[in-house]
Amino acid sequence: MTETYSTQILKDEAATLHAASILARQLKLGQVIYLHGDLGAGKTTLVRGILHALGHVGKVKSPTYTIVESYPLAIGPCHHFDLYRFQDPEEWEAAGFRDDFNAESICLVEWPEKAGDLLPVADIEIHFDILPEGRVLHISSQQALALEAICQ
Repeated sequence: MTETYSTQILKDEAATLHAASILARQLKLGQVIYLHGDLGAGKTTLVRGILHALGHVGKVKSPTYTIVESYPLAIGPCHHFDLYRFQDPEEWEAAGFRDDFNAESICLVEWPEKAGDLLPVADIEIHFDILPEGRVLHISSQQALALEAICQ
């Protein structure tokens, strides 16, 4: 299995949206993507860019209070989870989201650590670090990803 590791510096929101469009072209149904980072790091901005690149037209809101927002896309459904408010991993089990993780959908999960080890293993993990001017994006994957164009 080929692994990909990439570290990119994103100077602004436009760079984050560009990175999202590069990532979106490589996503496939059945994949689980974890997004790690502090509040305000850019996780939802990256998801918005991914969804728009996959054809969603309209607003993309943070699912902080709803926990999940689902988007019917041409490729198939995409579920955007935000587990920030979970206090215990068992809340994940009680919420009944397990069925959303299947071969016919893409799942993007912010704050996956809040579900402990109850979530499916990530196909792609994205970590954000906040800089005084921009963000550092660390991407790791169990598959080969073409990420060279992210910072162009």
